This record gives sequence, structure tokens and C-alpha cells, in this order.
Amino acid sequence: MGLDYDFFYKWVRKNLNIDLNAYKDKQLQRRIGTIMKSSGANSLEEYSRLIEMDKEIRDIFLDYITINVTEFFRNREIFEEFESILVEDIIPKFRNINIWSAACSIGSEPYTIAMILDKNNLRGKGKILGTDIDDNVLKRAGRGIYSENEMKNLTEEEIRRFFAIEDGKYHVNNELKKMVNFKKHDLILDRYEKGFHAIICRNVTIYFKNETKDMIYKKMYESLVPGGIFFTGATESIYNPGEFGFKKISTFIYQRM
Repeated sequence: MGLDYDFFYKWVRKNLNIDLNAYKDKQLQRRIGTIMKSSGANSLEEYSRLIEMDKEIRDIFLDYITINVTEFFRNREIFEEFESILVEDIIPKFRNINIWSAACSIGSEPYTIAMILDKNNLRGKGKILGTDIDDNVLKRAGRGIYSENEMKNLTEEEIRRFFAIEDGKYHVNNELKKMVNFKKHDLILDRYEKGFHAIICRNVTIYFKNETKDMIYKKMYESLVPGGIFFTGATESIYNPGEFGFKKISTFIYQRM
């Protein structure tokens, strides 16, 4: 039985304000088919009605489609490169810095950046914005509560310094929380803020079509101040950075020229 993806894409755009046309078709349609079957629906028309009527089914769909995979210090050696460039090159040039963690999911990444600033005695010099398309993960990010498994990349010293343990859960301390502001943002449909000295957008654009990636890279360039840096994921090399106004300064870090 064929599935009417054209109908479903239009329905999602109209009712959930998400542009599924920006995603790679084969990957996305495989995911939609899987999550539709788990709901008990036999067609996308039926599935759309379930999403509309049942908040739990809607939340499951949004979480599954927006792919919320994140970790503290994901690929730590790459984060160490980012820290070095931030501290040695960016901080000395600017009195205060604005950092944007785009598609931040449950908040591990912006809190990682806050830890980096704190460890370098830069708590008062940086403002961090964490954004995501998913309201549910943003609520969790704001609470800053994590399981033991989600702490796997952190050292014992980092856990002692930045977390309190209550009932087996790890709570981000208030000082770190104050450094991060969370808000909803859609990388495809929403306006981008400007004036950032560093933007982190990792392991997101791999799910998008090439024309969508190009649009995002151009908007990231416009959001950065001259000399600002763009930090991508370990599988997201920009093969033609000069076309977007960037130069490559590290394996996965680009600078606005």
C-alpha cells in the first residue's frame, strides 16, 4: 500500500508549522512509516487525525521526526579545539560574546559551552542561547535534569563542580543555568538573530537536502559577526566554505571572513 506523503507533508506544514520538504526524502519517509505503524494507523490520513486528536501521539511524532540526539562534550576532542579557538582567538577580540547553540535538544550542548566559559573564568563575558524546534525538549533543557547515563562524557570533577545529585538524577547548578537562555526556533522557517560570535550547529544538517543546507549556511554567515566562528558536527564538513563566506580554521570549525 502506497502512502500519500505529499498530503502528509502539506498537512504537517499547515497544522504543525514544520517543513518536511527540507528533509532528505528516503530517511524521512522511512521514519514516518515506522512511527505511523507504532501508532496503529494504516494510512497517513488516519495518522494525521491521530496526531491532531492525541497530544501524546503528537509529541511522540515531533520527538521522533526532529531527532533529539545529543550529549555533553559530544566528541570531546573536537570540543577541545573549539575551546582553544574560543579562548585564544575570539574572547581577546571582543569585550562580550554571544553564543548560539542551534538545535540544542535537551540542553547538553549549551550547558557544555557554559562549563567551558566557567572553567576559563569567562562566566560574565558570555551569553548563551539554546534553541530547538521541539517544545518538549526545550522544557527539559530548561529544567536541566539528567540521568546517570547522560553524564557518561563528563569527568568526576565536572560532575562535582556543575551538578547536584538528587534521587539518582543530576541537576545542573543554578549558576550554570543562569548562563543559558532557551527558546523555540525553526532553522528552516524562522528568522535568524544576528550578532553572534560563535554558532554551534552539530549533527543536524545531515538530515536536510543540499538546498536546505546551503540556505542554513548562508543564514549562519549572516548571523555571525565578522571573525565569528561556526562549529559543525563530526559528519558535516562544508566542502565549499568560501562560497558561503567562511574559511576553514579547524577540522569542523569555520570562520566568517
